[in-house]
Amino acid sequence: MTLGLSVDEVLTTTRTVRKRLDVTRPVPRDVLKECLEIALQAPNGSNFNRWHWIIVDDPEMVAKVAAVYQGIVGYKGQDSAPDPDSPEAQAMRKRVPGGGKILDSAFALAGKFDQLPAILVPLMRGRSEKYNLFEQSSAWGSIYPAIWSFCLAARERGLGTAWTTASCMRESEICDVLGVPQEKFTHIGLLPVAYYQGDSFKQAWRRPVSEVLTYNSFAG
Repeated sequence: MTLGLSVDEVLTTTRTVRKRLDVTRPVPRDVLKECLEIALQAPNGSNFNRWHWIIVDDPEMVAKVAAVYQGIVGYKGQDSAPDPDSPEAQAMRKRVPGGGKILDSAFALAGKFDQLPAILVPLMRGRSEKYNLFEQSSAWGSIYPAIWSFCLAARERGLGTAWTTASCMRESEICDVLGVPQEKFTHIGLLPVAYYQGDSFKQAWRRPVSEVLTYNSFAG
């Protein structure tokens, strides 16, 4: 079942969903596969399809992935909370409007990570640290469009997603849990997936185009 949103609505209201993820509702594999089939239509360099995707939906495996993730972000149980006066929190508040809420939201995600109905794990073939600039641009540019397309397809089906890259700080641990041959693939992040609570999303704050766009040269 899809929501019937317009293309512009999907593009402008697909948000990172953390607190509103409903971990009590299972997500059928057929729905996840449908989203991924759409995502794989995204462009990729020379159409090489140099990717692999893992859907983690077994509760024991979800818990193992969650343990690594929670260890990274410093989550220690329901009674723990991010320090609102930490340097990170202060920097976030100064950097963007509503920045202080982002850390709270990230911690809320960590708290429910072990209960997620599904986690999508994209893998990029090859080792990015061995690539020159051209090869890196081609490699990253060949998988991020598909990741975003998955988020858009999920949004149209009432699913929330949250692209997280913290797991890259412990790539070896994640790869060990999932049995990924690390010499052949690069782990680039995790994508929690669940139905979301509520029925509306607004456009996010962004710097106006006038502040980030010039014509014909950097100086405009």
